[in-house]
Order: sequence, then C-alpha cells, then structure tokens
Amino acid sequence: MEHEQKGETSSGIYTYRHHCDMELDIHEIFVKKSRLRVLLSYIGIVFLLVNVCQPVLVKERLCLGSVWSITIAILVAKCLQYKPVKKELVVIMPAFGVQLEIHFWSGRVDRRFVPIGKILKPLLNECVTPVTCYWSLVLLLRDEEELLLVFQKFRPPLKMLVPVWKALCTITNSECPSSSGVHRPNSLET
Repeated sequence: MEHEQKGETSSGIYTYRHHCDMELDIHEIFVKKSRLRVLLSYIGIVFLLVNVCQPVLVKERLCLGSVWSITIAILVAKCLQYKPVKKELVVIMPAFGVQLEIHFWSGRVDRRFVPIGKILKPLLNECVTPVTCYWSLVLLLRDEEELLLVFQKFRPPLKMLVPVWKALCTITNSECPSSSGVHRPNSLET
C-alpha cells in the first residue's frame, strides 16, 4: 500500500495536512480543540438558563430589565458557543470526483460526493462582511444556481486554501493562474 506524506502547516487555530494514499489526494484541515472554549460554552449555557428561569421561579413579571438581561444572556451564550467540528477533508479521486467530508468530535461524519463531470471550475472567493474579510474555496457546478463551499464549517487562511484549489484545478483541467498573474489591487496601473 503506497502512502506518501506531503506536508503539514499550522496557522492560528487551523492545521493543514496533505497526503496521498494510492490514487487519492487527501487535504485535511483540523481545528485545535480548546478546553477553555468548551468550558466557557457550558458556562454561557448555564448563564442563559439561570437568566431565563430566574423570573419564572421567583414569579415576578417580565419587565424591561429582565428582557434586556435575557437578550444579553443569549448574546453571550451565542458568542461562547462551542463548534463541534473536528476536521474537514477534501478527498480528490481523479477518475471519479471529489468527496467533501465534515468530521465532528462526536464521531459523526457528513459526506458529500461531487462527480468530476459536474465540476466546471474551482474558485477562490474573497468574502467581505461589515466586520471581517476572509477567503473561501468554492466549486462552480454544472446545472446548479449556487456555488458549493468546499469547507463549509471552517474559514481557513488563504495559504491553506491555495494547495487544495490547485489540486482541484488540476483534476478539472482548469487553468490555474500563476502567482505572478494574479491581480494585485495595491499595484499602480498605468
């Protein structure tokens, strides 16, 4: 059984690992499990339950102060919510297609297979929101109106998305522009 390890890089909370096994090209992105974040999520849930149940148990009427307290408790609980995803995989099978996998800490695995003939082109997409900017890797699919996110739960940095994008370009026979051909918005054009 042929097994080739190609590389591993880390950035922030994400770790990227690439390896080949037989004819499969496997790209994995892991998230580091933070015990503090898990503990804080449970504390946030308890805080929310206490704030919601306290007016009911004391049998006092809901007033403006308790509504604000419940709203703030919901926001704190949402911010501290633990994301149960362990890793996301992109398994590239050159003759068949691409399998996208999401592995949860509970052991559950969600898989989605996309046949090679359905993929028109992989794209790197810059997503801009009012508070942040991040990159995502998407697949442009034949006969589909929406783009398919390759990493649905994670937002890995661009340096981890580029090798996956290049591998997807290779199997779909899409042109992969070199880094010198990429438009740089800060460069002066004459």
